[in-house]
Amino acid sequence: MTSERFEVTRQIAAAPSVIFDVLRSPQGHVSIDSSGMLQSAEGRPVDAVGDEFLVHMDREALGDLPMGRYDVTVIITRYERDAVLEWTISGTIQPPHPPSVRLSA
Repeated sequence: MTSERFEVTRQIAAAPSVIFDVLRSPQGHVSIDSSGMLQSAEGRPVDAVGDEFLVHMDREALGDLPMGRYDVTVIITRYERDAVLEWTISGTIQPPHPPSVRLSA
């Protein structure tokens, strides 16, 4: 496992609440995925720590691992409405660090 972590800051011409609504939605994750791995999702938008949704994945889109299709469960680990959203996944692949998004106006 690596201890490497990346932090990126970007300005997006949208209110934090609009961005937050995309990220708390299962289908929002699919719609912003640029890798082609996220095929579809099931579940309701998250509202609290512990909320979950299912994402159907296809690793073949990256061409790096011969995993084919599989599912991951996205589990919310930190939730501050319109400010911070952090999650981890449970499934075939486990991330070394939880993805986190911090929004500011």
